[in-house]
Amino acid sequence: MRTSKQYIESLRDGREVYFKGQLVPDVTAHAEICLAIDHAAIDFEMAESEEYRALAVYEENGNEFSRYFKLPRRAEDLLLRSQLIETATALGGTLVVLIKEIGSDALFALHLVAHEIDQRQGTGYLGRVRKFYEYVRSNDLALSVAQTDVKGDRSKSPSEQEHPDYYLRIVGETQDGIIVRGAKAHTSVSVNTNEVIVLPTRGMKQDESAYAVAFAIPLNTKGLKLISSSYGAHHGDSNFDFPLASKHRMIETLTVFDDVLVPHDRVFLKGEWEFAGEIAKTFVEFHRFTAISYKLPLVDALVGAALLMTEYNGLERAKHVQEKLARLISYAETLRALVRLAALDCESGALGIALPRTLTVNMAKLHFATNFHQMLAYVQDIAGGLVVTGPSEADLENPDVGKYILRYLGGRAGVPVDHRLRAINLVKELTATDFSGYQAVLAIHAEGSIEAEKLAMVREHDALRCKQLAKHLAGIVDAR
Repeated sequence: MRTSKQYIESLRDGREVYFKGQLVPDVTAHAEICLAIDHAAIDFEMAESEEYRALAVYEENGNEFSRYFKLPRRAEDLLLRSQLIETATALGGTLVVLIKEIGSDALFALHLVAHEIDQRQGTGYLGRVRKFYEYVRSNDLALSVAQTDVKGDRSKSPSEQEHPDYYLRIVGETQDGIIVRGAKAHTSVSVNTNEVIVLPTRGMKQDESAYAVAFAIPLNTKGLKLISSSYGAHHGDSNFDFPLASKHRMIETLTVFDDVLVPHDRVFLKGEWEFAGEIAKTFVEFHRFTAISYKLPLVDALVGAALLMTEYNGLERAKHVQEKLARLISYAETLRALVRLAALDCESGALGIALPRTLTVNMAKLHFATNFHQMLAYVQDIAGGLVVTGPSEADLENPDVGKYILRYLGGRAGVPVDHRLRAINLVKELTATDFSGYQAVLAIHAEGSIEAEKLAMVREHDALRCKQLAKHLAGIVDAR
C-alpha cells in the first residue's frame, strides 16, 4: 500500500501533458492539476485512515491490498466495492475519485475476455493480464482507461472513415512490441494516474482487425501526449462561494498515441476482431456498476440540499414543496435499492468472477440519467433565485455592504444568514455552475449513452418468460 505522498511523488515522471496550450513540466506543481491530484489522493488517504481502512483495504495470503483490486467472487464483494466507491465519492464532494475504480473495472473485464480468447483461439492473453494485474495490485498503482475513440463520421465504421486514425489502430510491429497510432477522447484522470489501460470502443468487422487492440502502458511512454480539458477551473476560488469545485476536480484529456510502442507482454488483444466488442461490453458491465455506486452521494446531496433550503426558507408546510421532496427522495432511494439489488443478484462468470446483474445495473443507470435534470429543477425551485443572484463571500466580509446582506438576506428565524447563504451556494454548485454542468453531461454520456442502456436492458430481459405468460393468459397454444 502506498501513502498519498508516495502517490503524488510517482506522478513526477516526465509525462507529456498540455494545459491550455502549454506543456506542463511537472503536473504536481501545476495549480489547476494539483486540485485533481489532491482530489485523487482521497483513495490513498482512506487506506491510511483509521476510520476507513477496514473498508479501503483487504488482506490476501498475509498481504494487504487496495479493495478496489479485489476480484469480486460473490455479492458481498460487490456490495463492499460499491460502499467503498460511494464513501470515497462522498469524501470527494460528490465527485468520483476514479483513479482505481475505472482501472479495476477494466482489469476484471480483461480477465474474463482474455480467458475466453485463450479458450477459443489458443492465445496466451490471460497470463499477460494476470501479470499486469499483480504488478498494479502489488504496487498500488493509479489507473486510467482510454476507450472512447474520436470516431470521426459517426455513420461510418472504423474502416470506412476518410481518416484511418479516427479509431486507434495497430500500424506496425517489431520484435519489441506493436506500434499504435490514433487518439482517445474523454480519458478521465489520465494526467494523474500511473498507467493507462486502452480498450476498443466497439465491435469490429473482419477487415478491421488492426483496430481490435487492447493494452496497458505507463503515462510517461514516449509518443503518448495528454491534451487536458480546462473546463471547470476553480483554483483559488473561495470555499464559501464554491464549496465543491474549490476543492474537488477531475481532468479529462484528448489522449494522443503518436506511433507509440507497446511491449508484447502489455498487449491483451492484437487483431482478434471478434472479441473487440466483447471487451467493450464486459468492461461496461462492471463500469456501470461503478457509475451507479458513485452517483449515490450526488443524489443524496440533492435531497439534503433541498431539505436544508426547505427548512431555511420556512417552506415545510408548502404542499408543492412536499411533493418535490417526495419525488427527490423516491429518486434517490430507488437508485440505492437498484444498486444493492444488482450486487445481490450477481451472476457467476468465468474464473469465479462475479458480475453485477446487467439488467438491474442498466435499469439503475437509466433511472438516474433520465430523471437527473428534473431533480435539479426541483432543488432550484425550492432554493429560489439567490442561487444565481446571491452575493459573494467578499461582499459579506466587506464592512460597508456586509451589514446589508446580514440584514436583508435572512430566512427562517433562528437560521444564521451565512448558513442560508452557504446552503444556497451548495445548491448553486449542485445545479447551476460548471461543476453541476459537468455532472449533468456525465449523467447523459458517461459509462455509455442512454440509448446504449436501453439496448442492454432489452437484450438482457427475459422476454421468453413474459411472452409465455401472455400466451397462457390469452389462450394461445403454439402448433407442435
